Amino acid sequence: MNLSRQTAIELAQNIASQVAPLEHIDWVLCPPYVYLETVAQTIQGSQVAMGAQDMYHEDSGAFTGEISAAMLKDVGCQFVILGHSERRHIRGESDETINKKVIAAHAAGLIPMVCVGETLEQRQAGKTQDIIQQQFDGSLAGLDENQMAATVLAYEPVWAIGTGQVASPSQAAQVHADLRKLVQNRYNTDVASVVRIQYGGSVKPENAAELLACGDIDGALVGGASLKTEPFIGIGQVCPNP
Repeated sequence: MNLSRQTAIELAQNIASQVAPLEHIDWVLCPPYVYLETVAQTIQGSQVAMGAQDMYHEDSGAFTGEISAAMLKDVGCQFVILGHSERRHIRGESDETINKKVIAAHAAGLIPMVCVGETLEQRQAGKTQDIIQQQFDGSLAGLDENQMAATVLAYEPVWAIGTGQVASPSQAAQVHADLRKLVQNRYNTDVASVVRIQYGGSVKPENAAELLACGDIDGALVGGASLKTEPFIGIGQVCPNP
């Protein structure tokens, strides 16, 4: 919940104009609902795609204040973030609620970016693996192989979001490996090999290179560093070329 219409335009223009040399990276901007169409117009013709920060699971109806997947598609979205830790912990969204949204996103042709992650208390209690599996099982229930392959996963250690703390590469890599194993166990090796798993949690240029060098980390879900051009592009500049 940041920026104004004008600053959103300026940020999108700056990013779109600087990503061409980094063509091995897929870029997605996820502005607030009210700036989606404006940003879509700003990045048109660039290699930057657009996503939304959330959506509702129903197609239409008397759901005042909600936004459907079809509406997001209509204004140019290709992606939607679902189950972000702030939605889970501030708005109280359950795995069941998130699962409904994931299914609705796929039905509408949106690519869901589904977030999972543990709190500091859960990590300290040794429950990280259990929490990740619970959120994976609940949030991604009912997806077929094609839908799973077209889903982006994002590991967000809640304790590292907006705190300046960051999971060590080994901590992040372990959870990413666990997530890929969960995909493999439910589906098969082929699906597990193509699913993108991103790390999100105080990612910035100073720590991105080491994180993104880990084998099972396919990208970054960037928060605060995405609000200014230089650090956001800087993360891309240290991203290894596959």
